[in-house]
Order: sequence, then C-alpha cells, then structure tokens
Amino acid sequence: MNLGPSERGAAIRDAVRRMVRERIAPLDAEFHRETGAAGDRWKHSHRQTEILESLKAEARELGLWNLWRTHLPGGPGINTVDYGLIAEEMGRSWLAPEVFNCNAPDTGNMEVFARYGTEEMQERWLGPLMEGRIRSAYLMTEPDVASSDATNIAMRCEPDGDGWVLNGEKWWSTGAGDPRCAVHIVMCVTDPDGPRHGRHSMVVVPRETPGVEILRGLTVFGDDEAPHGHMHIRYTDVRVPGEAMLLGPGRGFEIAQGRLGPGRIHHCMRAIGMAEKALALAVARGRERRAFGSDLLSLGGNAERIAEARIQIDAARLSTLRAAWEMDEAERRTGAMKAAAPYISAAKVLVPRVALEVCDMAIQLHGGAGVCQDTELARLWGHLRTLRLVDGPDAVHQRTVFRAEVPRG
Repeated sequence: MNLGPSERGAAIRDAVRRMVRERIAPLDAEFHRETGAAGDRWKHSHRQTEILESLKAEARELGLWNLWRTHLPGGPGINTVDYGLIAEEMGRSWLAPEVFNCNAPDTGNMEVFARYGTEEMQERWLGPLMEGRIRSAYLMTEPDVASSDATNIAMRCEPDGDGWVLNGEKWWSTGAGDPRCAVHIVMCVTDPDGPRHGRHSMVVVPRETPGVEILRGLTVFGDDEAPHGHMHIRYTDVRVPGEAMLLGPGRGFEIAQGRLGPGRIHHCMRAIGMAEKALALAVARGRERRAFGSDLLSLGGNAERIAEARIQIDAARLSTLRAAWEMDEAERRTGAMKAAAPYISAAKVLVPRVALEVCDMAIQLHGGAGVCQDTELARLWGHLRTLRLVDGPDAVHQRTVFRAEVPRG
C-alpha cells in the first residue's frame, strides 16, 4: 500500500502549495470583506470578480486546473492519493478550491455529467463548468424528512406528456445562491411504490426554469456564507423535457453513490488542510502572547494539547489517504468504488471530528480573537462542525463501518 505521492502528484502538490500560500490565501480576508460591497450580498463586487478571475487565469496558465478528474479521460494523470495531498493544500484557503476549479458541489456535478450525462448535457453544462464560466447546485436534502436516510426524499417528479413535472422543497442547496449558478441536479421520487432504492431519479433543471423559487438563504452559525450560500428552494410545477432525466427513472441511488463517494473524501482532504492551518495559528499565538510571566505555550497543558493535535492530524491524514488508496484500487479492479465505502466512511467520521477539536483548541488559545472576525478560526469552526453533517451525519457512516466489521450472517 503506497500512501505517498507519485512523481507527478508531488510536482502538482508543490505547485499548488506555492500558489495557495503566496498568492491565494493572502487575498482570502479581502475577498470576504468585499461581500455586500456591490449593494447585494448575493452578487460579487467588482473587486471579488477581479480577485477570482485573475487567480483562476493564473492557475490555468500553470496547468493547475480541474485536478479532481483522477479517474476520467483527459485528467491530470494523478490518482486519488495524489489528489488527497493536493486538496489538503487547497484546504488552507477559502478561495483555493474555486481558483483551481476543484470546488464543491461543482466537482461532484461535473463527475455526474461526465459519467452519466447525455452529449447535449455535456455540451450545455459540463463544458462551461469545466471552464469555470458557470456554477451549479445539487438538490438532495429536504426540510420535512430525515434526509440522512436518503430513501425518505420526497420531492415528486411525475410524467407529463413527453416531460416531467417536479413539485417540492429542498434545502441546504450549496452554491444555489451564487449569481453564476446556472443548473441544478435534483434527486426526486419517480416511483413511490417501487423498490426502496429504485424509487428515486436524478433530473437536470436549468436554474431559470419557471417555478424554481429561492425562499431564503440559510445561515451556518449565523453566517450566510454569501455570495455562495446554502439555499432553501421551492419547486412549483417545474416542467422539464424527458431527456432531462439522468440515465433513466429509478437510477438516482446508483448515480448518488458514484457522486458522493469522491465528494466525501474530497471534504476530508480539505479538512486536513484546515486543521493544519488552525494548528499553525495556535502555535503562532502561543509563542507571541504572554500571561502570568510566561508564553502561552508553557501554560496550562498547552504544550500537550499542541502535541496531541499533531498526533491526531497525522492519524486523520493516514485514514484519509488509506480511503483514497482503497478508492483507487476499487476503481482499478471493478470500475466502481463500493468496496472502498467503509474506509471512506471511517475517514468521514474521524477527520471532521479531529479537525474540529484542533480548531477549538486554537480558538481557546486566541481567547476573544478566536470567536470574532479578526481571525479565520470562527469561520473554520463553523465549517468543520457542519462537515459532521454534510454528505451524511456521523451515525450513518458509523453504521457503514459497523456493517463491514460485523457482516450479517
């Protein structure tokens, strides 16, 4: 089992690391300060657009673009382990994933279009997404059901002549508030009486389709995360043509598993980078501040807390890279990632938990500065706490690990 980077992967990681630390991360704070400067929090200011587009052009010029395509034709020639180490570097900056066109939910949606989309879908949606000209949203979770069990998803999608009509509500639709969001991929019920994992389908819906209504932006611990955001959306008699259905009726879960496996591990990879950033901030704060005649690192068990953070981050990284290696092996053997599921779930439980604990420790060392806008820690903490729910809460992934450990017999 090789959990280190390939020669090409190491070269890309090093280039991404340099660009993140020298060019992108220094602009994070300015980008966030500009939110709302255009008079609308859900529109980019001139300066925000300038920052993003100049950095994206630089990334493309360096060949650091669409690095997520590890198992697709025309990809960057790296595997998932390589991408894991690269994504960790991206996790050190809020802007970095988008700068390299490796941002959620677009990577998952691009993978769906690439693997399951028609030629027309690929031309209309995949091409512009891969060029970074538009954004997209993935509509799965619903406000009125326990969406942790995805078989509960209830938005109706009914045949109507040569097309389909959708009715229902979705929420936590990440990226749907972005002014560049042009298309939704929607999980919906097409056969309520069918087999448990054959009732649902996925449909492609242009954002401007009549009947699509954004009800509100949801906040994450009080932060609306504009201009990207997480939206609560209502569909009222939204009509799409028959060819908007991905693969065909009843194949929603098949597509979801192909999409969510890589997405879950990408979240973990970036979270490791966030944990490393929080630890670096904690060490810097502990060295520069003094209390009771000593620097903070020498007080109250802080040295042991720093050491424990290092141990836990390294363990979490190894868990993530093991899952990435299992994904590569499963893809190589069968072309599907099902065999890697327990390892993905284990990392999905462990990594956000560890990163959150490290971030909390860093906040404690910063005192009041740790919970206000003067540092990135409050935003990091909110993101990492949410990550314990994103793409399935801890209990769902623990159930997957348990079933692999104790098979029914």
